[in-house]
Amino acid sequence: MDINFIRGLITVLSFVVFLGIVWWAWSGRQRKRFEEAARLPFEERDTP
Repeated sequence: MDINFIRGLITVLSFVVFLGIVWWAWSGRQRKRFEEAARLPFEERDTP
């Protein structure tokens, strides 16, 4: 194993992790939670 093989392996693993995060973020189960979080800045607070 040389350094270029290790670099390639790390690149592939990073890409797989990235795809996993994208899949998780766009899954239907997370949609409601993310929509609620997106509305938080627009909600009015009762406290002054």
